[in-house]
Amino acid sequence: MAKARVQFICQNCGAAHQRWAGKCDSCGEWNTLVEEGTSGGIGSGPGALKSARKGRAVTLTSLDGEIEDAPRIVSGIGELDRATGGGFVRGSALLIGGDPGIGKSTLLTQAAAALAARGHRVVYVSGEEAVAQIRLRAQRLGVASTPVELAAETNVEDILATIADGKRPDLVIIDSIQTLWTDLADSAPGTVTQVRASSQAMIRYAKSTGAAVVLVGHVTKEGQIAGPRVVEHMVDGVLYFEGEGGHHFRILRTVKNRFGPTDEIGVFEMSDKGLREVANPSELFLGERHAKAPGAAVFAAIEGTRPVLVEIQALVAASTLGTPRRAVVGWDSSRLSMILAVLEAHCGVRFGQHDVYLNVAGGYRISEPAADLAVASALVSSLTGLALPADCVYFGEISLSGAVRPVAHAQQRLKEAEKLGFGRAVLPSGSGELAGGIGAGSFQPTALADLVARIAGSRRSRAEETD
Repeated sequence: MAKARVQFICQNCGAAHQRWAGKCDSCGEWNTLVEEGTSGGIGSGPGALKSARKGRAVTLTSLDGEIEDAPRIVSGIGELDRATGGGFVRGSALLIGGDPGIGKSTLLTQAAAALAARGHRVVYVSGEEAVAQIRLRAQRLGVASTPVELAAETNVEDILATIADGKRPDLVIIDSIQTLWTDLADSAPGTVTQVRASSQAMIRYAKSTGAAVVLVGHVTKEGQIAGPRVVEHMVDGVLYFEGEGGHHFRILRTVKNRFGPTDEIGVFEMSDKGLREVANPSELFLGERHAKAPGAAVFAAIEGTRPVLVEIQALVAASTLGTPRRAVVGWDSSRLSMILAVLEAHCGVRFGQHDVYLNVAGGYRISEPAADLAVASALVSSLTGLALPADCVYFGEISLSGAVRPVAHAQQRLKEAEKLGFGRAVLPSGSGELAGGIGAGSFQPTALADLVARIAGSRRSRAEETD
């Protein structure tokens, strides 16, 4: 009989090693390698199989056939339902991660109460807090009267036996997956082996019973969900709850969803009464805008299917350092370097003797390249000391040749801007037919130099008006 293979798994990063060593080669941590058999794991059942069994034939079908929409459980919290693609899917497993204290437990408590008030059976299992602490939070949120079933337990087998008693629950919330442990693994809770085995047990329960399971995951200092990355592949959806400590809003961002879009966001505002939905995020991010200050440009962004207007702030100041500083908050620093190089090479705008600071107002983070035009406008405005028009929005991608390239969803961006009172727009040429008042007042440069000349021309116009 073939000898069972043994591998050593790092309990910090999940890397597999063929032999034991004092230090993990992947993450550099000491004394984190634990022996583990290869007969168990993701593809097999829990634990090591004592004897091989004969496989059973499964039914094969074709690609052509009827398609049924996955039944969903709508929570009634619009921003949460938007991020999940329309509600929790029955039989699915969802993983929610976020920094400590960001509001994950608060969000799930409100969601559990909303579903329970609609007649669904909701089980909330906490491995980090006692039942009394959860009750205190529910009283603060004003949802203590809802019929949510609570438990404080960390053993997977005990949790499964508890929720199997009685009617099948519609939603099971586990807070958090790092605190669970199963009898099938010998390591401590929170280790790679325990997180993987516990997640597999809860996902198997969701698939076999049709109950929706929500797992809460801690994040590392890099912002990734702690534990093995294979857990993110096992679940049906991964959401990150984001927010800056100095700001009162929170963003629920979808990064994986097998039953819906993967680029949606839900925006919430944190208050003493819990999380409040923000139906119009643009008003939130533009609420404290100083319209006459130079170096500020309003960018019309797209998050999933939702247009969002945010203010991009730039400060260009003379530098006393041999190497000027480049500081960025909320945007890609490499892309800022590219925009500065294009401005110098193709527009004659020099930043070599200036410090450059760029910030996305409100703590919002931008990832799409459509913000290039707004960033370039803010930089030139700050360098020249000329304030941009207060009723103008900017969006467009800039290539290395200095050309302004079209971006998707131009009509949706313009409609959102017009709804908030903006009358002008700077956007790439070839963005389609522009309708409405904002389309009549639009400027469509083909190259970045045209926009720089237009901003610099406003200085001459003002000087002529003064004379």
